[in-house]
Amino acid sequence: MEKNGKKRKQMLLGLGSLFLVAGLAYSIYWFSVAQFYQSTDDSYVSGNLVEIMPQLSGNVVSFYADDTESVKTAQPLVKLDDTDAKLALQNAENELAETVRKVKQLYSSAGELRAAVNERQSELEKAEKDLLRRRKLIPGHAVSREELQHAKDNVAIAESSLASAEQRLASALAAVENTTLSTHPAVLQAETRLRQAWLEVERTSIKSPATGYVAKRSVQIGERVTPQSTLMVIVPLDEIWVDANFKEDQLRHIRIGQPVTLTSDLYGTNVVFHGKVAGLGAGTGSVFSLLPPQNATGNWIKVVQRLPVRIRLDANEIARHPLRIGLSMVAKVDTHDERGPVLAKAEPEKPIYSTPVFQNDSQQAERLIEKILRENG
Repeated sequence: MEKNGKKRKQMLLGLGSLFLVAGLAYSIYWFSVAQFYQSTDDSYVSGNLVEIMPQLSGNVVSFYADDTESVKTAQPLVKLDDTDAKLALQNAENELAETVRKVKQLYSSAGELRAAVNERQSELEKAEKDLLRRRKLIPGHAVSREELQHAKDNVAIAESSLASAEQRLASALAAVENTTLSTHPAVLQAETRLRQAWLEVERTSIKSPATGYVAKRSVQIGERVTPQSTLMVIVPLDEIWVDANFKEDQLRHIRIGQPVTLTSDLYGTNVVFHGKVAGLGAGTGSVFSLLPPQNATGNWIKVVQRLPVRIRLDANEIARHPLRIGLSMVAKVDTHDERGPVLAKAEPEKPIYSTPVFQNDSQQAERLIEKILRENG
């Protein structure tokens, strides 16, 4: 019994020493390494989801991409029936041609009325000279009083004709003065309507605003779509990031710019992604939920909150090992360097994300307008 008790005592002493050494080793590890790292497995891949929506209503006649397929920027995705749009464009072309001819007539009428005013001015001057001569002949009784009256009437008629011609000229000039054929308001309005009609023809072909992969394709042949319809979603997998949700007490030492290592269940621990802290969220997820918490109640229970931390990934690593939106990640932040800011301060100098697809090249429409002006002006 005494021998067994001694052996048990030695085993307990050894076990205690083992725990003591383990605790000491972990304490050394904590103070030298572990305290400078914050990790969470509540992390998910996020990215831009580019919804494809038409700019006008129409029936779908064809589509060129399906789920999982790769598309490039400006690649056609969906084609709408363009019959009505082309008819509207033809209408706008005819309207512009007719407007140009009408405005040209206005300039021609103004020229004719200006010539008429000059003619009436000459007639008035002639009538005034004729009246002056007859007045000089009155003392010698070379002309009769009746003839003098006729001369006065002729002057009055010429004055009235001149005033009427000047009024018609002023009215004509008001429609064309200080303009040319190409800058006349009526012509400019017709040109605007033509450009709008041309844009509607262009918009019957729906193009991809970004390079990425097609997801959630819901459009069907023959479907009537409107500007509120989502036809499909483009996911640019080269523009993704990770939103890591850290507990409140983990955020104490996290700063913007700190390095981050990440692993994904998709590739396992053999593939390590590297990134940097891009920013810390302005509020917890519960605050922005549909029903925010109301803590001013008598049965309040404290719940540890989590704050999203955005992590920017290395583009080259993403290219070698593509990730998908929504995948879970394990993120570990190195907090050795705490010199970075907690909140972003710099204002953005350029767009974070943009597309040239909706900046339609209207040179074709401008050439069409120039042709109509040339042929009808």
